[in-house]
Amino acid sequence: MTEGLLTAAYIMASILFILSLGGLSNQESARRGNIYGMIGMLIAIVATVLSTQVSSYGVLFVTIVIGAIIGSVVAMRVEMTGMPQLVAMLHSFVGLAAMLIGFASYLDPASHLEGVEKTIHEVEIYLGILIGAVTFTGSVIAFGKLQGIIGSKPLLLPARHLLNLGLGLASIWLGVEFINAESIASGMIPLVIMMIIALVFGVHMVMSIGGADMPVVVSMLNSYSGWAAAATGFMLSNDLLIITGALVGSSGAILSYIMCRAMNRSFISVIAGGFGTTAVSVAGGNEAIQGEVLSTTAEEAAQELKSAKSVIIVPGYGMAVAQAQHLISDISKKLGDKGIKIHFGIHPVAGRLPGHMNVLLAEAKVPYDIVFEMDEINDDFSQTDVVLVIGANDIVNPGAQDDPNSPIAGMPVLEVWKAKKVIVMKRSMAAGYAGVDNPLFYKENTRMLFGDAKDSVDTILSAL
Repeated sequence: MTEGLLTAAYIMASILFILSLGGLSNQESARRGNIYGMIGMLIAIVATVLSTQVSSYGVLFVTIVIGAIIGSVVAMRVEMTGMPQLVAMLHSFVGLAAMLIGFASYLDPASHLEGVEKTIHEVEIYLGILIGAVTFTGSVIAFGKLQGIIGSKPLLLPARHLLNLGLGLASIWLGVEFINAESIASGMIPLVIMMIIALVFGVHMVMSIGGADMPVVVSMLNSYSGWAAAATGFMLSNDLLIITGALVGSSGAILSYIMCRAMNRSFISVIAGGFGTTAVSVAGGNEAIQGEVLSTTAEEAAQELKSAKSVIIVPGYGMAVAQAQHLISDISKKLGDKGIKIHFGIHPVAGRLPGHMNVLLAEAKVPYDIVFEMDEINDDFSQTDVVLVIGANDIVNPGAQDDPNSPIAGMPVLEVWKAKKVIVMKRSMAAGYAGVDNPLFYKENTRMLFGDAKDSVDTILSAL
């Protein structure tokens, strides 16, 4: 393929990637956005394979086939509840690739330049390995937390901020030593030491972040993987990789900002660690929550729903774990057929992944026009007869508004307690991912429906 055709293919792929991001901005066009992205990536891969940069196809095609098989098997086997873990693990692959390409580029005799070009190239290599190492270990730790292998509570080491500052200053000094190195052998020493520091920093950074901040962590690592890809593009002089990495990096950064706003948090406070430190009582710090927990049955919950004129369903991670989205969709259809006004209320950080609940409801074919974000639906709770909360905890916690001493104080939440009746489905009275007790469960208009969400929903559907 000539340089002109390669450039044209890369421009077309870049346009499709931009259209893909635009399509993913709302539910109605998300499927189209995914298709644009897949077509753009196909064009990019084919154009790169046919370019003059590729001289040996044997190893290339073997690795493509192996990767395609592994990717297909994993994609078909992973359940929606495991999607956040899969995303985190894929981010780690991008970071690892950036590290390996960085060392390969540094050791490649054909890439040795002189003067200013040499300095620029070495800066690209250094930053690529640095960002890649942080992304790699940070994503592995995020996978462990999301999978439950590692506890959700943050690791708050003494003087952790000074430790991070020291690691940052050491990386800058090592960067100067690397650029001023007179030979490849002498340059490898600061490069390897920096890589180890970056790997350690990636572990510490994510370990210090509390469980309730994990949606921000996922989007943050998405941004890091984008910048790592962009750095790889600079090392390989690949314009499309630079553009794609910049798109992913900037969109991930914007998404992280949106997630932080949804939790009334600053990005710096998330990195410093916060939500999920310890399980505490919400009512005034050490005071016990006043009230009695009133339980109900699935049959009684079904009767409450049938008697209502308006119902709002609030899904949480518990719905994803129980895989109850399809039954919930059937319930919403039954209620709609009975003339009951039915809406879904979605918190921006519900689940373990930005947009997690929206994806589940779309999978269950819930109409987009009855799914509303928190800001759109919060004013409607006071005029609602019944709110059905399915496996949600922190995102419906009134302590965020009522208790300034709560670890989630100031976090915008779905104000479900303002409805006439609230039915909460949970397995037990255990605290949510942030480790914070919830006074909603003790309110007079709340009824707790304990048990597996899928079994409870199935019973409610049968009763309807």
